[in-house]
Amino acid sequence: MSLNRLLFSRRNFLRVGGLALGSGLLVDRWLPRLEAATPALRDALTGKSVVFLFQHGGPSQIETFDPKPDAPVEVRSVNGDIQTRIPGVRFGGLMPQLAELADRFTIVRSFVTGDGNHDIKPIVGRNSAGANIGSLYARVAGSNDPRTGFPTNLVLYPRSVDDSTGPEIQDFGRLESTGAFGAGAAPFVPGAGGDLQQNLELRLTAERLGDRRSLLEEIDRLRPRLREGRTDPLREQAFETLLAGIAGAFDLSKEDATTVERYDTAPLVRPDQIDRVWNNYNHYVDHAKSLGKLMLLARRMCEAGAKFVTVTTSFVWDMHSDVNNAPPAEGMRYVGTPFDHAVSAFLRDIEARGLSDRILLVCCGEMGRTPRLNASGGRDHWGSLAPLLLSGAGVPRGGVIGQSTRDAGEPQSAAVDIPQLVATILRTLFDVGQLRLVPGVPEEIVRLASGEPIPGIDVL
Repeated sequence: MSLNRLLFSRRNFLRVGGLALGSGLLVDRWLPRLEAATPALRDALTGKSVVFLFQHGGPSQIETFDPKPDAPVEVRSVNGDIQTRIPGVRFGGLMPQLAELADRFTIVRSFVTGDGNHDIKPIVGRNSAGANIGSLYARVAGSNDPRTGFPTNLVLYPRSVDDSTGPEIQDFGRLESTGAFGAGAAPFVPGAGGDLQQNLELRLTAERLGDRRSLLEEIDRLRPRLREGRTDPLREQAFETLLAGIAGAFDLSKEDATTVERYDTAPLVRPDQIDRVWNNYNHYVDHAKSLGKLMLLARRMCEAGAKFVTVTTSFVWDMHSDVNNAPPAEGMRYVGTPFDHAVSAFLRDIEARGLSDRILLVCCGEMGRTPRLNASGGRDHWGSLAPLLLSGAGVPRGGVIGQSTRDAGEPQSAAVDIPQLVATILRTLFDVGQLRLVPGVPEEIVRLASGEPIPGIDVL
């Protein structure tokens, strides 16, 4: 195990209930090692964060950012279209808030996912060595932030903010996958609520985690001792992190109530406004009531030290107009309206907090939708074109990359593909030239980071 993996692994982070705290050796053994992290590694990390909002099910390029208002009725957006703040650029009619903010982000109209299969390929797949992209970062930089001890890589499901929501969907691949990079690079998956014990639920074996109740009791027992005689700022920060800060970061009740309300998407689509005829009814409900708060939690995670946060709700962007899925005219009201609100709230919030240069937001799904409506008024799977939104961390403001054909079926300009998206994300997190100098970094990660990024996006 490399020095970096030893120092920053989740296992060492959780040893506060055993050797480290119990024997009083936290300060003597942990913090000096953190201070001794290799200069090469420090130089390779940009300090930026990525929030990847995965639109599970495959969003329509036409009903979102490429409405084709002049196309025949069976092609153009079923919800109409709306002028954005960028002259000549129109979005789907249920994207009014993002249309108002279009001068703050870039959309890609030539993004191709390669096939129309239900999976999680933009974030976990062959283009990321079978691992969540965040696990590539954790494999290099460690599972925990060296300043705060906070997990660097997280996956947020609806239950992270609302324990009344259903379980996450795993039918098409696990977002927590680490490929060949081991359990130490696995994402932290918080549960609902602000309780420390709940939020430290890592889904590890009992052997690795130990008894969580003992951990909490040990912290409470040692609290007075730990607060005595602390003068070193780094030690002070570590103690406060262990005793309070980590749990607090997950607790949305500590957020300003006005901000919580500004993000909240639950009032936009009430359960009684969703037609129960669709088998996806519960997923639509969970999406609407959780998405806004998930985006708020993602912002809090980045502020606390997270470097890659995956956000997803459920399998809701599928719009065949069949027994499971509403057609786009109806489904976009259930799914697109909360998306428009939550992403807009996030963009406004990070701008107001001066975080736009530090956080890259990525929004996309595993595929797009057929350019022509099917016989039931739905849109089916389509791998030849899909929507992609990028914002922050060096992404041009008000950008439109690429063009699609008249029916929004294929790129008319050079295609942008998933390897380019992965390279762009990794170049946000790493200085690739410096990354090559870090001992022990897997060649596969260096290769992926060294790939061609999306043209027109300079994240460094």
